[in-house]
Amino acid sequence: MGQLWIGLRRNRKAFIGLAIVLFIVLVALAAPLLTEYNPAARTGRPHQPPSAEHILGTTRLGQDVWARLIYGAQTSLAVGFAAGLLITVVGTTLGIVAGYRGGKTDEVISFFTNMVLVVPNLPLLLVIASFVGQAGPMVIALILGLTSWAWGARVTRAETLSVKQRDFVKAAEMMGEPQWRIMAFEILPNVFSIVGINFIGSVIFAVITEATLEFLGLGDPNVISWGTMLYNAQKASALSVDAWWDILAPCLALALLGIGLSLLNFAVDEIANPRLRTGGRLARWTSLVKSGEGRL
Repeated sequence: MGQLWIGLRRNRKAFIGLAIVLFIVLVALAAPLLTEYNPAARTGRPHQPPSAEHILGTTRLGQDVWARLIYGAQTSLAVGFAAGLLITVVGTTLGIVAGYRGGKTDEVISFFTNMVLVVPNLPLLLVIASFVGQAGPMVIALILGLTSWAWGARVTRAETLSVKQRDFVKAAEMMGEPQWRIMAFEILPNVFSIVGINFIGSVIFAVITEATLEFLGLGDPNVISWGTMLYNAQKASALSVDAWWDILAPCLALALLGIGLSLLNFAVDEIANPRLRTGGRLARWTSLVKSGEGRL
């Protein structure tokens, strides 16, 4: 953990990605302090362009886009982090248990993992969401968490198979440590980088998928989120009437959050896999070669 934190501080991708994500989270938490408008109330003319009064304009119903954007961030982030946490917990637990226990336990877990991996994820989500009806944010998070854990379980199992052959695990077994303690205190800390990558990737997937489901009209239209903003803008034909701000604001917010989380994901991957850090060394060697040629 200490080495991971030091690596994150020294990694430029991690610094920029963490700054972007923290900025979005702080804006979402401080939403009541950053706007005086109720995001659900009519506060201006329909499709009013950005101005000093409404910095991001208004919607077809006269609602302030900036207020809806920052309040909607609360819902989108809550769904993303809740679904990401559930996906990571389920995938990590099943992966470690399957990799360490082996035998029939591994066969059963691997069977269900392969079955979930084979089924196309997005069509399955569309079918489940259609069956549920107008699903609320936490229902969407639960659906995502229970249908998207297989990849994390597969990767964690593979890493566990490697870790359980190491000397400290064998020593713990010889000392009579219970299996749950070995899995929790010997194996889990050594697959933490895989868990971090799985969590960040799951949050990205959950936020984008939640916005997709709500854009298709499968979410609760009364809940304010970036997905429902896109859905309402599409219903109001925002692009057809040149109300670009109505649809551009949630799109940019989703893109910015995706960039921040992706940079964090790349950084954790580089720290966990030293072979991916050769880019900086190559750049330094190239500069040294060029400087040497210049002297010659």
